Amino acid sequence: MSAVNPHLADGSDVTGPYGHPAQQPGPAYGYPAPQARPSGATAIIAAVLGLVGALASGFIPIRYFIELPSGFSLSNLPGFALVELVLYLLAALFLLMGALTTFFRSLIGAILLILGSLLAIVAVVLEPIAFRVPYRIHLDFLLRFATFDGVLRLAMVVFGLLALLLAVLPPTFRYLRWRPAPVQPYRPQNQFPQQGGW
Repeated sequence: MSAVNPHLADGSDVTGPYGHPAQQPGPAYGYPAPQARPSGATAIIAAVLGLVGALASGFIPIRYFIELPSGFSLSNLPGFALVELVLYLLAALFLLMGALTTFFRSLIGAILLILGSLLAIVAVVLEPIAFRVPYRIHLDFLLRFATFDGVLRLAMVVFGLLALLLAVLPPTFRYLRWRPAPVQPYRPQNQFPQQGGW
């Protein structure tokens, strides 16, 4: 009978030092390979833009309330105007809460940023209808950069669109969903579970 060749085709020895078959390397016991942490760039930028949008959206109705003439109340405003002010306030609230919860890596933060951005954009778009101003005058008011209020509304649209686009990107959701794997107890590579005795 011919002896079995203990060598592989590449010349490596498959036997151990005492003639027994050598153990092939297998999965090692011990700490699991660390998972790569997703980049949080899109989520953080969206949160910063959300904060800027919240400040702009909240400033508009607050300034409107402060500048109300004496003897004039909110009940004197048309119904659409009240809805417009509520939209601004809700947009500011959602954007602020969304930015803060995104900084704390909560998935609800991205959803609030999306809702707040949509409300801010809708508020600016519907403002001419609420206050009965032609769209041509409203657009000229936004693009002339002549007044602080016009700059605020334009900033709401621009930052709202950017925050919306960044919040819906898959890397944002991956970063907010990611949690580090729990640490497993260390076990040396060659240690096997001990059998229970009497």
